[in-house]
Amino acid sequence: MTNTGMNMRGKITFYEEKNFQGRSYECMSDCSDMTSYLSRCQSCRVESGCFMVYDRTNYMGNQYFMKRGEYSDFQNMLGMRDCVRSCRMIPMHRGQFRMKVYERENFGGQSHEMMDDCDNIMDRYRMNDVQSCNVMEGHWLMYEQPQYRGKQMYMRPGEYRSFRDMGMSGMRFMSMRRIMDSCN
Repeated sequence: MTNTGMNMRGKITFYEEKNFQGRSYECMSDCSDMTSYLSRCQSCRVESGCFMVYDRTNYMGNQYFMKRGEYSDFQNMLGMRDCVRSCRMIPMHRGQFRMKVYERENFGGQSHEMMDDCDNIMDRYRMNDVQSCNVMEGHWLMYEQPQYRGKQMYMRPGEYRSFRDMGMSGMRFMSMRRIMDSCN
């Protein structure tokens, strides 16, 4: 039995200034637009759970994975040029992980089904790029560079026919990792 739908309560507190200063906003679920709560956000504390934070509203723009810990300065720690504008809580998943990746949009070209992490898609499968995927089970992070480096994209169960249509034009995904952290 999979517990994908069972959200373990997460809690993240955002602060307007670096080093947890200024006004704050506590969040325990998804928030598509934080601008009504804070004019900017430059630091946060994740007390429990895992979150993706985005530098644009509506879960758009650059994405960053946050697990339990303190992030006193987004700009220096994560290389964020801007501040956090939206966040999404990642539900805890117990069970198998399965994702099928495709080298072209609309599930075209070479494909491979994955059940574990892949630190380099080129070395393992001889694929130059991943442009679409079908996440059957679990939650995944995709990275633009091998060895889980560079820009990230959060993938939850569903079909993703075109990363370009999702605002990821020009990005190549070269490594993938399962989100297995208990995040508590």
